Amino acid sequence: MHRTLLKSLTLGLMAAAAPLSAAQAAVTVLGWPGGPEETALRAVADIYNAQDGLAEEDRVEVLFFARDGFWDKLQADLAAGTQAFDLNLIATYSIGRYAPFMEPVTLSDEAESVYGESVLSTMQFEGQQYGVPTDLSLHFMYFREDLIEALLADADAAAVYGDISEEYLGERLEPKAPDEWTWDDYAATALYFTQAVNPDSPTRYGTVLQMQNLLFNMMVWQSTARSYGGNWMDDEGNITVDSDAYRRGLELYKMLYDAGATPADSTSYEFPEANAAFVSGQVATMLQWNGAAGELTNPETAPAVADTVGIVAPPAGDEGRFTHIHGLGFGLNQNAPNKEGALAFLQWLSTEEAALAYAANSGAPALTPEVVAAIADERPDLVQLGEFASQYGYVMNGATGANALSVYELQAQHFTGYWTGQETLDEALAAVASGMEDMLAE
Repeated sequence: MHRTLLKSLTLGLMAAAAPLSAAQAAVTVLGWPGGPEETALRAVADIYNAQDGLAEEDRVEVLFFARDGFWDKLQADLAAGTQAFDLNLIATYSIGRYAPFMEPVTLSDEAESVYGESVLSTMQFEGQQYGVPTDLSLHFMYFREDLIEALLADADAAAVYGDISEEYLGERLEPKAPDEWTWDDYAATALYFTQAVNPDSPTRYGTVLQMQNLLFNMMVWQSTARSYGGNWMDDEGNITVDSDAYRRGLELYKMLYDAGATPADSTSYEFPEANAAFVSGQVATMLQWNGAAGELTNPETAPAVADTVGIVAPPAGDEGRFTHIHGLGFGLNQNAPNKEGALAFLQWLSTEEAALAYAANSGAPALTPEVVAAIADERPDLVQLGEFASQYGYVMNGATGANALSVYELQAQHFTGYWTGQETLDEALAAVASGMEDMLAE
């Protein structure tokens, strides 16, 4: 049944009418320009427009701004009461910035069974749904299967591993399969595969950390703190980052950096630099965005490691396994000239039919296991995306607020300052807590 559906969606796209002119389209959707997001949006708009019996005034046209300054222009247009589009792109970390100029929406009855609660929460603000989550980003733990298998099969190597974990972590640990790792297991494995710690290591570095002063690197790191029970603030709005959970997560990175488990210039690393280090064949593990999977497992872009890359969810802390998630989606402009038609498209966009069409045309929706099974052969990456999002996904309390990006920037400034020795841990946490008090109180 699902395969028949996918074939019909593809045929529907091929047979779709030519792009509509602005005068013909009654519903205008502002999307993210370029890349798979634009490809997928154009495809589902064409499929929607090809429906039998769709009234001319309910047809959809897509609109794209330039990437440069996209979010600032969007805020300015919404604040000015624009009627240039009915639906607009939104992101988890900036919903609060745009919510005053948008309206909450009700999705289709299928939405929860298609996406799951944690994924739907990426498009929520102050308890209300503001959009359909069409594309999701989260984190995978990438590792070298060949190296881990050799370690698990070697008793002498396990003894060295135990010695290293006892020296650096204060506890004698045994090697484990990556899907069973705690953060201590990850750290011990990274140290074992570091030549500065273990001269017999087959790789120079056990891991690669993204430690540049950049807000998106905080999203990668913060799952350590979250897995130990950390959060931005409690249910009463009290800032809670100066906690044991945050201390443990920050100390983990600093210990690995100081031990030489990650390249010395990791303090200038973000997504591309970390990928380059991993594909060199000189790194054993890496916590990285799911978007890297295509590059790391492609023999053309990663010839040294592609055939040996394994993927699991991030390691566990005291409170379990967690991965930061954020999404892109579409919500309703408060001043939309055609709210009825726009809401009809949003309702359809949150159905299983539309979600599978979006996925079949290069999109990256996080779907529940029952739904993603329909496209698993064509898009195996979406299987883990949906599984990890539904089981381990989280959004920090306050991380959809108007100042969420500023909070991440504040954390990046001070936490990287701690990692590089410019601040003490107490100083970094105090500065972040104080700044967040002001930012999240606004």
